Amino acid sequence: MKQRMVDIMTILGQLVALYLIFQMGTWFGNWSQLPIPGSVIGMGILLILLMTGIIKLEWISKGASLLLKYMPLFFLPVIAGVMQFYDLFTGNGIWLILIAVVSTWLVLMISALVSQKLMKDKESYLS
Repeated sequence: MKQRMVDIMTILGQLVALYLIFQMGTWFGNWSQLPIPGSVIGMGILLILLMTGIIKLEWISKGASLLLKYMPLFFLPVIAGVMQFYDLFTGNGIWLILIAVVSTWLVLMISALVSQKLMKDKESYLS
């Protein structure tokens, strides 16, 4: 029971840290008037903090894993909102599906290539 409470507190602390980084990105986006969402800026800040070693991956891994596990739930309101614009999809539905499939495929391929490159760099760095 005690270990369970420690795990919960650890995850809550990590979620708070991730939320604070998100808020830093939002604040910076508002302050700088950049046309980039604060969440994207926050992810960039998190990337920089991880790459420089200011934040260790172990410090946020459980909280990030929890967020990733439940990420599909965050998209349900968006999907429900899209259904309000059904008329928009009736004439252009096939094009929208094609665009979604091609863009998804491109993201997957680019992510795979970047991951492979990073793994090769990590292997050569460690050896």
